[in-house]
Amino acid sequence: MEGGKRGTILVTNDDGIDAPGLRALVHSIVNANLFNVLVCAPDSEKSAVSHSITWLHPVAVKQVQIEGTTAFAVSGTPADCASLGISKALFPTVPDLVVSGINKGSNCGYHIVYSGTVAGAREAFFNDIPSISISYDWVKGKSNLHDFTLAAQVCIPIISAVLVETKHPSYPRKCFLNIDVPNNVPNHKGYKLTKQGKSIIKIGWRQATSETEGPKMSSDMTNTDTETSKNFDSSSVSPEHLLFAREVKGSVLDGDDTDYRCLQEGYITVTPLAGLSHAEVDCQAYFKNWLQSVPELPSSSSL
Repeated sequence: MEGGKRGTILVTNDDGIDAPGLRALVHSIVNANLFNVLVCAPDSEKSAVSHSITWLHPVAVKQVQIEGTTAFAVSGTPADCASLGISKALFPTVPDLVVSGINKGSNCGYHIVYSGTVAGAREAFFNDIPSISISYDWVKGKSNLHDFTLAAQVCIPIISAVLVETKHPSYPRKCFLNIDVPNNVPNHKGYKLTKQGKSIIKIGWRQATSETEGPKMSSDMTNTDTETSKNFDSSSVSPEHLLFAREVKGSVLDGDDTDYRCLQEGYITVTPLAGLSHAEVDCQAYFKNWLQSVPELPSSSSL
């Protein structure tokens, strides 16, 4: 982005191109009247697919109408959509920024590993495109669809500021940003830089007698009142099959100044992430000593 040229933002998500979180985000970005807006998002729900990609067959792409944008629905994952959107195979230009979201449900702690929303931003990061993932801490019985609009509006200043900063050589290219917006958006406590914690919803399994039995996991892995996935093909289940369904068993929280803890305190958390998964220092030290004690097999040339 140079001089007075309008920056170009590519929007993707994992809840699907018709999801209210994406539509609210796109609407707010378009209304800012500062950017060119492209959309490349899954044609259906792709929550919790992590960074999976489509490899064995082509993806189908269909243009859709979203006011103020050029938009396409893709039969792939969020990582597919981000990759395709920045490739110049679909759009004639490479975006200045990729924004993935707004997800229905927070993405903090270990849940970041599962998140398709975060993966959309991470895929752009892998390709040296600045990126941001955004999630809203949806709570059943308290949240409503208008909250997505409020969440989008409080993130516009960060989106705008990142686009300005990326013009400077000092902008860090070794990370991308993960933003979580608290449930009570109107009374948020402001932005807070945090680090990824180790919070996680513990998920177990139970045997089911039918594919429609009992509550179903929703995209944020906490609410359990959603309908059975429309992608589930019950005709493929024969009487010989056993059925098992996921269920919430509990949660594990972590200490202060981590993403989930600060989110629950009412802050809009801003967490720099990267693509590597380094182990703790003590693990490195332990296995360095341990590995020296493991007897090596003789090489094939010495046999």
